[in-house]
Amino acid sequence: MSQLYSNSIFWVDIEKVKPNPFQPRREFDEDRLRDLADSIRQYGVLQPLVVSREEIQKEDGGIAVEYELIAGERRLRASKLAGLEQVPVIIRVGDDNMSKLELSIIENLQREDLNAVERARAFMRLAEEFKFTHGQIGAKVGKSREYVSNTLRLLALPQEMLDALSAKKISEGHTRPILMLADRPEEQMVLFKEIVFKKMTVRDAEKAARKIAFDRVRKKEYLMDPEIAEMEEKLQESLGTRVHIEKKENGGYITIDFFTNDDLYTILNSIKPNEGNNPNSMLNKFIASQEPQTETIIIEDDTLPKDADVDNEAHLIDDRTKEEVKKAEEDIDLYNIKNFSI
Repeated sequence: MSQLYSNSIFWVDIEKVKPNPFQPRREFDEDRLRDLADSIRQYGVLQPLVVSREEIQKEDGGIAVEYELIAGERRLRASKLAGLEQVPVIIRVGDDNMSKLELSIIENLQREDLNAVERARAFMRLAEEFKFTHGQIGAKVGKSREYVSNTLRLLALPQEMLDALSAKKISEGHTRPILMLADRPEEQMVLFKEIVFKKMTVRDAEKAARKIAFDRVRKKEYLMDPEIAEMEEKLQESLGTRVHIEKKENGGYITIDFFTNDDLYTILNSIKPNEGNNPNSMLNKFIASQEPQTETIIIEDDTLPKDADVDNEAHLIDDRTKEEVKKAEEDIDLYNIKNFSI
């Protein structure tokens, strides 16, 4: 029997070919299926389907023959769309269900149009049902062990993100920065939505993920002021977006993420207007909070008595070099606005 069917191509009725219950692919691009159907109408099925032959006992005592698909799901579907009555097949014999599953998965993995999620699920089945190591899976599909391991990590993503990956709303490259935040689900979801709705590139997504990771380390290692951390968290809850507070020795700054101009209006309306709308009010309050400081400086000068005391205000720190100071003193266009950059 096996020699009769081995390596031979047969034409069978298309309605007798049953779908493979072990098919790892779950999604089929309808447009690409129609394109394949058009090609089949013009050129026929160039690559035979792989099937197993099954004999089924009928109630009247007769025997019906059916064929279970092992490989070629897209070709079968496209052939039906093209209106074919028969398709070319290669009949395999002697395979048990596990062998059929392995053949089906490997055949699909060797095709380029399998999406990343389907590929990851196929790898998982090979690992769980066949107990293959990641290295063995890689050898079967011509990939490295690391490639298999990284692909399997995709299955750790929430279902919404897996659906977006399957629908190509995000790329496989975007999943790396998303997975970096696996232990912070809320921040992970924020980054995911930013990628989708702001059309972030992979590099932008990686930069955002690193910044979030850095902020986390900053809070742990540098013992961030608990009061500042609490205010940062409250601002995030109130504004519904990511907020970063960086405190300096004197003052600091706040960074607020936004998506649209409407978000800016929401942020503005959330902030209580300052009476008088004075842009210097915060600075004035800071200045008023500082204690007046004076110091006595002894100046050696022939024009003053030796013990004369001169009161001076506290000196501001000039962090320029001597060369920069000299250049500025000699610049006749010193205060022209063109010399200042933003």
